[in-house]
Amino acid sequence: MRIIIAGGSGFLGRALSSALSGEGHHIQILTRSATRPPAPAPAANRAAPGGTVSPAAQGGPGPIEYIAWGGDGSVGPWATPCSGADIVINLAGENIGGARWSAARKVSLARSRLLATRSLARFISESRQPPAALISASAIGIYGDRGDDTLTEEAPPGTGFLAELSVAWEQEASKARTGTTRVVLLRTGIVLDADHGALARMLLPFRLFAGGPFGSGRQFMSWIHRDDWVSLVQWAMEAPGLQGPVNLTSPSPVSNAAFARALAAALGRPALLPVPAAALRLVLGEMAGPLLLYSQRVVPARALAGGFTFAHPELDEALADLLVQ
Repeated sequence: MRIIIAGGSGFLGRALSSALSGEGHHIQILTRSATRPPAPAPAANRAAPGGTVSPAAQGGPGPIEYIAWGGDGSVGPWATPCSGADIVINLAGENIGGARWSAARKVSLARSRLLATRSLARFISESRQPPAALISASAIGIYGDRGDDTLTEEAPPGTGFLAELSVAWEQEASKARTGTTRVVLLRTGIVLDADHGALARMLLPFRLFAGGPFGSGRQFMSWIHRDDWVSLVQWAMEAPGLQGPVNLTSPSPVSNAAFARALAAALGRPALLPVPAAALRLVLGEMAGPLLLYSQRVVPARALAGGFTFAHPELDEALADLLVQ
């Protein structure tokens, strides 16, 4: 298949494009950089200058092509080489935890998601050969702070900036739904990877014996191993009747205190130094709540009902796989 990935330069985009290319698919990565690919492709499949594509080796990985785009809500010249693609995957959006949420930062976070998604939905609606599916990013932040409630895909949205942004984000993606193109909304939890994301940022303080739970530690964390995230996206691509929201989380959410203990054990360290909620809010501002202190006990009900099998359903084993060499 020929698969478009917008936002393919992030660590999840790189992991997904590598997996899909490894299966022989032709990958077209939409990037804001016109001169430099944002992520390395396998040596045999690097894009040539100008965004052209190098052929896959016989029987080897599929080609990876880099195409410059604006992601500004419009359909531009990038649409021509993308015409006729089988699947569109939308992972575009600025890092939600990259900086404090000032008013300007909130606008930037929203625009990077809503306009990119609008561009793809318009591309699909105007296409003579629309893709079979738009697989579009969302986040479990849509549920807000929900205490001990068990949250399936049927749970209503919560409140707050991240929840409201996620609702608007999903609404933009849903505009691409037609009788030909189904839309799947990837409500992603905390993706565990030793080199990127939340887990990577936690490793140093724990290794320095300064790790511990955040705030009370009672808030639920809904996590997923990077490889299971990739496999779930592939499953969503291949399930022809699947539409609407899908929770991309492990079936075993844990409290923040339990997560801290498991991480400490994996590293052979204690988890003795809790970080007070007030300190987190002082340092991080508004985003401390949605990213670290809110409780979200999310379960992947649709994936489990659809027969998806997690390779890493339990936290201790997932951390061991990622951290123990």
